[in-house]
Amino acid sequence: MNESTTPVIIAALRTPVCRANGKLRTLRAEHLLAPVLRGLLDSTGVRHGDVNDVVIGNAVGGGGNVARFAALEAGLPVSVPGITVDRQCGSGLDAIALASRLVAAGGDGIYLAGGVESISTAPLRAHRDESGEPLFYDRARFVPPAFDDPDMGVAADTVAAEYRVSRRRQDEFALLSHQRALEAAAAGRFSDEIVPLQTPGGPVKSDDGPRPSLNASLMARFPPAFVPDGSVTAGNSCFDADAAAAVVITSLGRARSLGAAEGLVVLGTETTGVDPTLLGIGAAEASRRLLDRHGLEPGALDLVEFNEAFASQTLACLDALDLRPERVNRDGGALALGHAYGASGAVLVTRLLAQARQRSLENDGDSALNMASSPGGMRSEDIGQLAMAMISIAGGMGTSMLFRYASLDA
Repeated sequence: MNESTTPVIIAALRTPVCRANGKLRTLRAEHLLAPVLRGLLDSTGVRHGDVNDVVIGNAVGGGGNVARFAALEAGLPVSVPGITVDRQCGSGLDAIALASRLVAAGGDGIYLAGGVESISTAPLRAHRDESGEPLFYDRARFVPPAFDDPDMGVAADTVAAEYRVSRRRQDEFALLSHQRALEAAAAGRFSDEIVPLQTPGGPVKSDDGPRPSLNASLMARFPPAFVPDGSVTAGNSCFDADAAAAVVITSLGRARSLGAAEGLVVLGTETTGVDPTLLGIGAAEASRRLLDRHGLEPGALDLVEFNEAFASQTLACLDALDLRPERVNRDGGALALGHAYGASGAVLVTRLLAQARQRSLENDGDSALNMASSPGGMRSEDIGQLAMAMISIAGGMGTSMLFRYASLDA
């Protein structure tokens, strides 16, 4: 591997993920993100002036380049620029993908990349009518009028019908997501990745979405939420949330000079488009292309994080990739934690790094970091846990990133 052009993530942090208009309702996007950026710099020892750029995803903010705003709020010098990425739900993951490509272009740069969403403080949106008066709307169109542009819930029901994902499977998967998240929180598996936030109501240190009261009987009582006689309900859908998440991504050589012992080496990224009426299947298509390019089968993946916007689209994508649901989102996902739009893709990567570290500690140096096989022509001593983050995106798209968690020792 070329040390100056191989991207590697050496740190990842996030805020608590909290329901929109809830505990974080007073914090604007820059105030969610700035503590995460400061935490990343403190944990890695990166000097503020050594950051080459801040690349941040955001979907429903008010513009004005929140990446730059948050960087200055975090105390970075004025010499550090910022760029904000909008690929709707995929924004946070695509920001990290963009930063990985900047590293691959050379120069041993250091980048802060991720996503943020404050749905609670998002500005009202309006077009002007012919007289110049505002016409308010809930969301922008994602595709031209010649295409169907369904609301997210309607599209989720369409995916459920097209890919024959039953109501029972959706409810079971959603309930499992809550149970996993509750178990992970109780075991302290989220603790090291969360940056506590100060609010007027006091400190917020943990996610507030997972519901211990849910059970199969209660899940079955939820009525269809979007389509009459549909199978998608409030119980098997995510809820809107506020959150921020980001990573430090740099070259392998620079990571070693910073003293990083391990990290997520970026093997590749893929983004593709699909039928906008079946937008929830986009992640599967992007992931299939990415795995094919590396000569890998889905079964080779050790860790998978998928954004659970709806149980229907999650299961449809996993079925298409022949991935067993029990192998994905081992600590729960957005059905339990919530979907903070532009931040969600970065939350996936944060979770992958935390899980990979935990598995490494559990394996205590066994073959997880030194596998005998070598996909993609890499040396066996360079192979570690294979991990994938994937997300389906409004407008009919999907993004996927493939990583290898490994020791960075020279």
